[in-house]
Amino acid sequence: METATAAQRRTPRPRADALRNRERIVAAAREMFVEFGPDVPLDEVARRAGVGNATVYRHFADRSELVHQVVLLVTDRVSAHAEEAITAADADPSVAFDALRRFVHASADERIGALCPMLQAAFDPDHPDLVDARERLEAVVDGLMQRARAAGQLRTDIAVGDLMVALSQLTRPLPGTACLNMDRFVHRHLQLFLDGLMAPARSELPGASATLEDLRQS
Repeated sequence: METATAAQRRTPRPRADALRNRERIVAAAREMFVEFGPDVPLDEVARRAGVGNATVYRHFADRSELVHQVVLLVTDRVSAHAEEAITAADADPSVAFDALRRFVHASADERIGALCPMLQAAFDPDHPDLVDARERLEAVVDGLMQRARAAGQLRTDIAVGDLMVALSQLTRPLPGTACLNMDRFVHRHLQLFLDGLMAPARSELPGASATLEDLRQS
């Protein structure tokens, strides 16, 4: 019986140039989905990536598969920012909220809000890859918030869902090309929002704090 190792040796690895092309396509798709939405023509994605149309379809069978990879890319990058912030908070708990602040601004640069229209596209949101990425993101953001809360720097009536809703809304592209100039206000408005998260709280929030499970059920 052939061993797994032997089978792996028989399976050709993707060439380095093929991997680079795939990465360029996903990066270009992310940029164009942010600018124009997930229905942008794939021919335009190929042009932005500097590859031929056939190369796009060689790597991605259809639009939903490409959207899937873009969602994974953004989610994983945001999780990595949260993990870096946790490392900083663990090294010095007194800067836990500053670490949270840096995470939020870094996530804004990833344009996490652009995922919202993508998630309405025709692809499986319960695919194991996406579930794993989502659970990793939830866990690390919650861990980061717990550290800021334990340091007495984050108000106690805020949950992960509250943070992610605000981050998604403030970084979601506005319809119309004329609205692209609004991007320059994103970090300014995020800073105002973050100031409102600091402890001690200056007002009582209406309703209950939102978890990501609450958001999925709504």
